[in-house]
Amino acid sequence: MPADNDTLRKQIIEAIASQHRPTVTVLSSLLAIQDSIGYIPDEAIEEVAVQQNTTVNAVFGVASFYPNFRFSPPNKHSIEVCWGPTCHLQGSSNILQAVLNYLELKEEGDTEDGEFSFRFNTCLGACSQAPVISVNHELFGKISPDESINIINKIKSSDPHHK
Repeated sequence: MPADNDTLRKQIIEAIASQHRPTVTVLSSLLAIQDSIGYIPDEAIEEVAVQQNTTVNAVFGVASFYPNFRFSPPNKHSIEVCWGPTCHLQGSSNILQAVLNYLELKEEGDTEDGEFSFRFNTCLGACSQAPVISVNHELFGKISPDESINIINKIKSSDPHHK
């Protein structure tokens, strides 16, 4: 996590400048920032507006339209359950409910202990392995609800700072 506002702004500017494409847009800039920092802070909205010669409202309109952008820092570990048609037909709803119950969440979001950020994902791109979850960007396929919980438990037990 950035130490201060100047460091954060530097990271934002570097993320925008790192794009190697013929056309840099508001959307591509926001994607680059989220890939680099993990979320879209207010400073990013302001910096993209300056870089794209547009308004903060226009940039926020783009950012808020897409549900995959987050506006607060993610927790330490990420968990995504695929909710695409193939995974749904193969039982991802049972995995989804098991993980929500285990994390003590009612819907996607962040656990209060700062350990896990949980999201639904419309497609993780591994339909042949359905149902699929992603834990810290590692895919696990043909998985059961119990196996999902076991993976989360391994993370908790390997983390020396977990309470």
